[in-house]
Amino acid sequence: MDGGELARRIGEISEAVLQGDDERTARLISDAIQAGAEASAILQDGLISAMDIVGQEYEDGRRYVPEMLISAEAMKAGMVILGPLLQQEGVEPRGVVVIGTVEGDLHDIGKNLVAIMLEGAGFKVIDLGVEIHADVFCQEVRNHKPDILALSALLTTTMVRIPEVLDALEQENLREGLLVLVGGAPITQTYADQVGADGYAADAAGAAKLAVTLLSEHPSQ
Repeated sequence: MDGGELARRIGEISEAVLQGDDERTARLISDAIQAGAEASAILQDGLISAMDIVGQEYEDGRRYVPEMLISAEAMKAGMVILGPLLQQEGVEPRGVVVIGTVEGDLHDIGKNLVAIMLEGAGFKVIDLGVEIHADVFCQEVRNHKPDILALSALLTTTMVRIPEVLDALEQENLREGLLVLVGGAPITQTYADQVGADGYAADAAGAAKLAVTLLSEHPSQ
């Protein structure tokens, strides 16, 4: 496959993701692989680039949550095909993120969107779910050795759990080399600074961008 044909095929894949057409995305990826395209090129230039556009359009107010979700489903349909091939090619994820909503908080929509956008940015995401106790966060950090821990709190009554998690990480000697991102409706940059988090984002697209930026600024993480 020459460069022009590869670019055309990957462009079609990217467009299918933007349109949220999961069946077409999977079919185009299968066809491109059979024609000789590398899974890594499809991932980077087809899926990740498309989700970058989705995130930017969301930030600009040109795309809304339901549209983000359908594009995410298309991306996931493509990853079902690409995942095993990427392993064969030895392609590593951009980084590993453990994410969860803090103890006492059942809200998961915002957390789920952040997980989607992180996956779209090339991260491996371990989603712990909701109502996660500080001890569980510590255990999962110990198990998965992530580059980033993302904490979500959607209530003023549960945002106090964030410093509890950070304190537990310190006590377990797990804080060094770990980037902690926080977010949720009541969270602000000021609060993030006060509790000692490494970053705060107001929305899912911003969280993915911030994760990429912080990881690039801390290559030793």
